[in-house]
Amino acid sequence: MTISLLLADDQTLVRTALAALLNLEPDFEVVAQVGRGDEVTDAVLTHRPDVALLDIEMPGLDGLAAADTLAREAPWCRVLILTTFGRAGYLRRAMESGALGFVVKDAPAEQLADAVRRVAAGQRVVDPELAAATLASGPSPLTARERDVLVATRDGATVAQAARRLFLSEGTVRNYLSAAITKTGAHNRTEAQRIATEQGWL
Repeated sequence: MTISLLLADDQTLVRTALAALLNLEPDFEVVAQVGRGDEVTDAVLTHRPDVALLDIEMPGLDGLAAADTLAREAPWCRVLILTTFGRAGYLRRAMESGALGFVVKDAPAEQLADAVRRVAAGQRVVDPELAAATLASGPSPLTARERDVLVATRDGATVAQAARRLFLSEGTVRNYLSAAITKTGAHNRTEAQRIATEQGWL
């Protein structure tokens, strides 16, 4: 039985190299490739792959949000997160979004192939060390809105710009930022963003 795959990664070289590597497996066929997170769902609905391999950091929509959308709109497609960043917070969010697997990009090729096969069979695949770190770190202290505000201001956007992006009042954005700064133990917005990013909460 052939396992059909979709690859989503904004780095063209990485994506095409990964496609070539996976196509070497006798039971794999890469049927679609996209470079943006907001292209994932349409590509899955069009090509109907068995497994979608999603990078986390992509333009348009990150891989975790794309996985969440797939869980609702294409529940038959299994999701494997393939990322450079083996962060505990990312793993927790990946599992919450419905992904069955989480593999870092520097994993050996045979480990990736095994992960794809296991995810296609409906099994969970998680690096044991990362799973232990996730359990030890606990859940993110940030609410969804606090996370949204930190993400919206990550590129240096002002409170007013973030308010327009999120359709919130400036006062509400300031309140969420203040709460996020307090919860992360940071001294300012930039430090809160750094801490939250390092923990995989954003």
